[in-house]
Amino acid sequence: MNATPTILWLRKDLRLDDHPALSWALERGGPVLPVFISDPRSEGAAADGDAARAWLHRSLKSLAGRLDALGGRLILRRGPSLETLLSLVRETGADAVAWNRRYEPDVIGRDSAVKKALLAAGVEVRSFNGSLLFAPNRVENKAGLPFRVFTPFWKHCLGQAVRPAIPYSLDRWPAHTGTVDSEPLDSLGLRPDVSWDAGLFRIWEPGEPAALARLDHFAGEIVSGYATNRDRPDLDGSSRLSPHLHWGEISPVRIFHRIRAADAGRGGEVFLSEIGWREFAHHLLFHFPDTIDQPLRPEFRSFPWETDAAVLRAWQRGQTGYPIVDAGMRQLWATGWMHNRVRMVVASFLVKHLLQPWQAGAAWFRDTLVDADLASNTLGWQWTAGCGADAAPYFRVFNPMLQGDRFDPEGAYVRKWVPELARLPSVWIQRPWEAPAAVLQEAGLELGHDYPAPLVDHAAARNRALAAYERIRQKG
Repeated sequence: MNATPTILWLRKDLRLDDHPALSWALERGGPVLPVFISDPRSEGAAADGDAARAWLHRSLKSLAGRLDALGGRLILRRGPSLETLLSLVRETGADAVAWNRRYEPDVIGRDSAVKKALLAAGVEVRSFNGSLLFAPNRVENKAGLPFRVFTPFWKHCLGQAVRPAIPYSLDRWPAHTGTVDSEPLDSLGLRPDVSWDAGLFRIWEPGEPAALARLDHFAGEIVSGYATNRDRPDLDGSSRLSPHLHWGEISPVRIFHRIRAADAGRGGEVFLSEIGWREFAHHLLFHFPDTIDQPLRPEFRSFPWETDAAVLRAWQRGQTGYPIVDAGMRQLWATGWMHNRVRMVVASFLVKHLLQPWQAGAAWFRDTLVDADLASNTLGWQWTAGCGADAAPYFRVFNPMLQGDRFDPEGAYVRKWVPELARLPSVWIQRPWEAPAAVLQEAGLELGHDYPAPLVDHAAARNRALAAYERIRQKG
């Protein structure tokens, strides 16, 4: 048994359950000092946007409360990660530091430098995969190369064993008895100066207890219908676990085994494939780090985007004149989240109807989503633009009206988020510009005044997009 302290460096693993680094620290037998270091400059493109940072504030508060109840304490610090860890080693006499790995390119570089310096200082260092089912450097195709297509990737993964959740007891935290300074949570500057985040937390509860409760609810009442209901933004048919996964308040291993145990048939398998897409996104980002802002398919570097700040702003504010698009963008602004089907619709609209660069959409999502995972965000936008791995065919241009008809058939989702259209009959709610004048008058709606006219004509925009894609296809 080692009686000297172990520093547990927490990052996007803000939980106590199924925590590989914590398990190793507990096995050492001495005090465990959990520390969170606010060091966004070292994270590069992986640094979180405002919505995710607002979530982080509450998640840290939840974790601190759980540790207090166990007799432990969460140490909060600001500053460069390496200097902070070395300072804590000196202050506490700790002889080991443990963490769960992250796989974003800039973070890998930082963590490698931290590990090298700690080892040079005589500190034992251990890192673990605690955020994915499979470490991305451990998955390769038969040729020893990274996968570029999802289906064979996930088939390969499902042929491997997923480790069981790690068992350990936490009746009492092995606390350090010395004095260690910790900064106040508010000093980290995670909450906005103006309380625009109030709407987010009317519908979300950050923290591990809420994550586990949501998993239980999903596995018990929702997952069996997931295969058919997941595309309906007007229904509670999705897991809503993504922000909890983003901050590591729940592990994908815990989710995988809980869904398998639910024996939910097709719904369970389809949901697990969504976990697979998250794995695939990290696999791609790890092997192709330039895809954060460069297309995986090089011919798309010459794509004729028509950058327009006013057009981008209309999309961001939910003022495009296409109800399903505007509903999604307003839901995002109000709640920090958007239904996955609608994410595809709004992303397709931006890059294909409006010909705005996918990087602009990715940047907006990174800043406004509470679940803005760099890998998944990058994969999603490159898939939509047709320039990434396993990408959507270039000729696939979502029709916003038909998407609304199919997945929001009564217009309930649009009515909730675009209330100026609430009195329109369902037959017109996805295409108000086609409604007869008498219907618009009855609904108290003047297009161009109460609600914008369409920013672009669907057919003309589709033809423009196809022509642009055809030009780069011929060059390729």
